[in-house]
Amino acid sequence: MFRQIAVRSAQLSGRRLQSTVAVPAATQVEQTFIALPKEEQKKVLTDLGEIMKQDWTKISMEDKRALYFVTYGPHNSRRPHVKPGDNMKVFLGVVATIGLAWVLSSLARSAAPKSRTLTREWQEDSNRIAKEKNINPIHGISSEGYTGKGFIQSS
Repeated sequence: MFRQIAVRSAQLSGRRLQSTVAVPAATQVEQTFIALPKEEQKKVLTDLGEIMKQDWTKISMEDKRALYFVTYGPHNSRRPHVKPGDNMKVFLGVVATIGLAWVLSSLARSAAPKSRTLTREWQEDSNRIAKEKNINPIHGISSEGYTGKGFIQSS
């Protein structure tokens, strides 16, 4: 008699009744999805795909959040490429590159010989040639009453 009662209650408790509230299929997906193996992630995706086909007014808020996270969450290809501390590395790299470029350009400038066209004699000869060839006779070096320095730039 007691055995029949125990078997009967076990059979009843194993049945799903229509009045029970559906437990969300994906509880705490935000915390667990990334740590799951690929097979289980695919299973969760297929389960959520089935949930998506249902009426959206009857889907629980937890399932909607899980669907949103799986679709748009920071995992797989949507995982951010920047890790904490990368901004400082980029900043220091840019500063070092600019500093290196400045040092190299300063060395190149200091190593180059002084141009021969910057000597005082060359510039005075340029003035003499300009007056002989009558360059810019209206306002320039060949005009009457010209008081400028002409091609002389250095003192």
